[in-house]
Amino acid sequence: MANILLSAKGIKIRFGGVIAADGVDLDVHEGENLAIIGPNGAGKTTFLNISTGYLRPQAGTVNFLGHDITAHLPRTITKLGIARAFQIPQLFLDQTVMENMLMAAASLKGNPSGFTALADLPEAPEMERLLDLVGVKSYAERKARELPEGQRKLVDIALALALKPKLLLMDEPTSGVASSEKLGIMDILTTALAREKVTSVFVEHDMDMVERYANRVAVWNMGKIQKVGTPAEVLADPKVREQVIGI
Repeated sequence: MANILLSAKGIKIRFGGVIAADGVDLDVHEGENLAIIGPNGAGKTTFLNISTGYLRPQAGTVNFLGHDITAHLPRTITKLGIARAFQIPQLFLDQTVMENMLMAAASLKGNPSGFTALADLPEAPEMERLLDLVGVKSYAERKARELPEGQRKLVDIALALALKPKLLLMDEPTSGVASSEKLGIMDILTTALAREKVTSVFVEHDMDMVERYANRVAVWNMGKIQKVGTPAEVLADPKVREQVIGI
């Protein structure tokens, strides 16, 4: 069995009368692509926020590589090896794609140098390699705002990889992308993660994407983990089909 990379134990958090997590236990295994599915408002994104330090649970702990990261700040967690890709790509739209990449490299080093010094960073060839890896090298000198949504998503993944993560957490990685482009983007994304040896967790509502790209699936429903298993096991479960998928 693969090593446990991230382990959440007894996670509890509520927002007023809404219970987003009620004693949740969930492990992420090294090398897997774990999909988290569930109804809207079930607590899926809350788990990503807790795991990356944007939220602190009211009870429970999150361990990453054996270290308790429950109370760590997002920048500390990033430097430990967890990166995040948001539902809406977080890009500096008025800067070029390469400038975005170099800023990510500078932030990882805590580089205090001014923006004008970015072109001199020794990481430039590595940033170019990552852009090539996700198929957007040709956009390197284009401003981010000029890119279609699908390419912005891929640049966002390249930015995350620039942080040299061991684990990447993604919230609906193909949200907002044309249906005809989704499979192509996920093919590129999962191939890039495999080549860089990055484990992933992704929140997803499209069951075709879950079935095609996940190794394991965790069903988050009413603040609890309803079921964990392979896509075939989970998507065939009558309760999951009725309560989560709606068929």
